[in-house]
Amino acid sequence: MTYTITLDREACDGVFACLVRDDRFEEAEDGLATLDGAERDGTTERVTVDDDRLADAAQAAAACPVDAISVEER
Repeated sequence: MTYTITLDREACDGVFACLVRDDRFEEAEDGLATLDGAERDGTTERVTVDDDRLADAAQAAAACPVDAISVEER
């Protein structure tokens, strides 16, 4: 399955609920989440993947208290 994960780092507040649900999210040096292997456009990070981990990404997005993460199926 192909899907895109988008992280709005400007909206992120460093709660890190995403890290425990999807290990593609990491803590960056600035204390905010970052998305491993993502393309960056300003404060937005985006990665398109083709794997069976859509549920992990969706759980990370749902757990984000500031809605900084979105997941879209392709």
